[in-house]
Amino acid sequence: MADKPSRGLVFYGDGLARSLNPAHTHLHSLAAQSLCGFLSLPHLPPTENADGRTIGEFLNLVDAFDDFPALNQNKFITPSISERFTGVKAALVTENKSLKSCGDKPGLSVLDSNELINNDRSLADLPVNLVAIKLLNLLGFQEDKVLDTNQFDLVFVHIGAHEQDSFNKHTEYINSLVGEIISKAKPKSQIGSRLHLSVVLSYGEVSKDDESNFTILNKNGVMQSAFNSLYPRQSYMMKGSNPRSNVRDYCPMLFTQWQDAVTRKDTVKTFSFQDFKENGGNLTIPADRFLHEVAFKLWKAPKYGA
Repeated sequence: MADKPSRGLVFYGDGLARSLNPAHTHLHSLAAQSLCGFLSLPHLPPTENADGRTIGEFLNLVDAFDDFPALNQNKFITPSISERFTGVKAALVTENKSLKSCGDKPGLSVLDSNELINNDRSLADLPVNLVAIKLLNLLGFQEDKVLDTNQFDLVFVHIGAHEQDSFNKHTEYINSLVGEIISKAKPKSQIGSRLHLSVVLSYGEVSKDDESNFTILNKNGVMQSAFNSLYPRQSYMMKGSNPRSNVRDYCPMLFTQWQDAVTRKDTVKTFSFQDFKENGGNLTIPADRFLHEVAFKLWKAPKYGA
């Protein structure tokens, strides 16, 4: 743990995991110095459009998925993030209209790219150096200093588009943003010691082929015998002492977490499904536990799993 509360920045790459390639050097470099693993998702109910899947995944990240079925009925019952995590001030930067319309329900302040930089261009068309500075400013990081006051403790940045030809563009943008942020949060610097950076990439729409290509099950370790019922379940399949009834065991979210001298460094070399599966030390946790892990680093929650 750091000797002072951290401030969290989360890049959520909506459906961009498939677009990763060797040219995304900043993402690979981040993974090579980070804690890496998977966030398991439930099977999402059918939705009318791709935005429904985006909303479902995001509500998982902020542990509010129980409200997903009744979202359009204005019956949101999950307490706000501030209520659940000791007054944490959280924001969401997104240009997705559907996500904007529901982002405030879990208690996030919803910001548009125009509120970062006074410009009519979309986020992925804005200069990455200016966007990186503005995001750090929201968290109370200015130049190389950590201010005593900050507008937000935690900022989510949603980047993604449902058009196939935009995936590479948005993945490259996250790659560049990560490079800018890391360059400003140098090891042993004030910012580096207080910034907790997470990158979460999802697979988006899934197909039948994905069930075998991106499975998180250890099929080689499954016991085919009368003792199957005694084989222990992995923790991501449980909620408390009860088995989860809805677990998708393929196409999890890929995630890394990095904070200088705070997070563990795994033996991962690349930001990829196979490398995370073979070398990621965090293995798999449910997506709805992600926010609890981050809040702990912000000194806003007791240690999840302790």
